Amino acid sequence: MKLLCIAILVVLTSLSSVNAAEKGKHLFILSGQSNMKYMDPNISFIPAVEEAFGKDNVIVVHDAQGGQPIRRWYKNWTPENGEKPTSTGTLYKRMMRKISPIVKKHKFSSVTFIWMQGEADAQAKHGKVYKKSLLGLIEQLSNDLGRKEINVVIGRLSDCDMANKHFPHWTMIRDIQVELADANPRSLWVNTDDLNDGKGKNGRQLKNNLHYSVEGYKKLGERFAAKSIELIKKHEQ
Repeated sequence: MKLLCIAILVVLTSLSSVNAAEKGKHLFILSGQSNMKYMDPNISFIPAVEEAFGKDNVIVVHDAQGGQPIRRWYKNWTPENGEKPTSTGTLYKRMMRKISPIVKKHKFSSVTFIWMQGEADAQAKHGKVYKKSLLGLIEQLSNDLGRKEINVVIGRLSDCDMANKHFPHWTMIRDIQVELADANPRSLWVNTDDLNDGKGKNGRQLKNNLHYSVEGYKKLGERFAAKSIELIKKHEQ
């Protein structure tokens, strides 16, 4: 009887492994400006998605750079007034140089794009074209990956400048990020209002800061992972 139970357990474990393999791999692309750059995905994001889907079924690409407007990603970006800049999409090209070899090598059940950006556009008063730009960026990535649908998780701007004193379009972009996420069944947004208080990396106490605390970045990774997992499970075939 004991040997029979062990044999059954081995069979069930093998079937579970086969089912996991059949579901394929999941690609997570994390990009944006400084608050994405400072978030180390190895601390909380990767452990969470690996626990959900298995270490062998998860690939994470993390490519971010501080202080950058969305036009560094969206190739067809144009301002509200004036001509299109001569150079756009340079950071997107850098990101795709990491992604392209991966998608050629692996077949993915899902692709999730996690976006934490908007501070630079809020400061430069480009909020009125942000909605079009973010939608365009998502479509651009979807087309380049040859996927009709990708999941999107948006980190909403924090409560750093709710008076729009230093970043004139801060609340405008916050609202746009929520609007876009709520309008698309494959998108969700993450709250960051409580992440910019506490002890920073240099030990300084932060309060409604532009950047997040050490614990804040850990929580950000957890929240990005939770929303990503939610979207994947919701749309699993």
